[in-house]
Amino acid sequence: MIIAVASGKGGTGKTLVATSLALSLGQNVQLLDCDVEEPNAAIFIKPKIEQSMTASVPVPTVDESKCDYCGKCAEVCEYHAIVVAKNKVLIFPELCHSCGACTLLCPRQAITERERVIGRIDIGHKEGLRFVQGCLNVGEAISPPLIRRVKELIDPGRTVIIDSPPGTSCPVIAAVKGCDFCLLVTEPTPFGLNDLVLAVETVRKLGIPFGVIINRADLGDNKTEEYCAAENIPVLLRIPFKKEIAEAYAKGTAAVEIMPECGPKFRGAFEAAGRIVERRGGKT
Repeated sequence: MIIAVASGKGGTGKTLVATSLALSLGQNVQLLDCDVEEPNAAIFIKPKIEQSMTASVPVPTVDESKCDYCGKCAEVCEYHAIVVAKNKVLIFPELCHSCGACTLLCPRQAITERERVIGRIDIGHKEGLRFVQGCLNVGEAISPPLIRRVKELIDPGRTVIIDSPPGTSCPVIAAVKGCDFCLLVTEPTPFGLNDLVLAVETVRKLGIPFGVIINRADLGDNKTEEYCAAENIPVLLRIPFKKEIAEAYAKGTAAVEIMPECGPKFRGAFEAAGRIVERRGGKT
């Protein structure tokens, strides 16, 4: 089963849940850190990195000896990554989405593609836990291609946990798409509830079964619980606000490593997710 851990906003405890869940499930687990703009699961997992590779995307390059500056490439580019001026074609590779339209539709066949490095992928392990993370280069504006590249390394023979980016925009869609279940991590505050509603709408549009984990559940108000009850959304785990968890997090220690009693609770949330998937006729 592939489980994405997501949240409508940052700071809710998404990585805390992803790393604690991965460590709680035993040996046959793979953790993917797809929060490629700010990957930090490795701080808590402390894996031994065995391999690193660069990740690149194709971007256009123009042979101006063939180009007649007709402007067709700029016309078909939806992302304004190409500008045709007088006797000059300007390429903005950071804006390019690598769709290939300009290469395909150039009437003079003056456009080819070259690879542009956007980040790297690290692969490692911690005992029986396999670990993969993507690290986007500083200044890159588009992360979904790197997220998709990380997901190409999913091991179908393992239980897969994906630590997704925060929010509800394109990077989140790239991370959770194709997953069997999504854990939405929230907090019982007005901001937490507002962004949970957005996240719920997103995973419903994608048709992915989901449940909620409420972090710092004994703070704030009861409106998050009321919303989940009204929307028939299962709350799979409530994590209390504890000084010990905050201290461990600040030191880069996973919650289950300083509070082993949390392990069965995370496994219980995983088993509940599996039952929901089974009822919908999915795989576990």
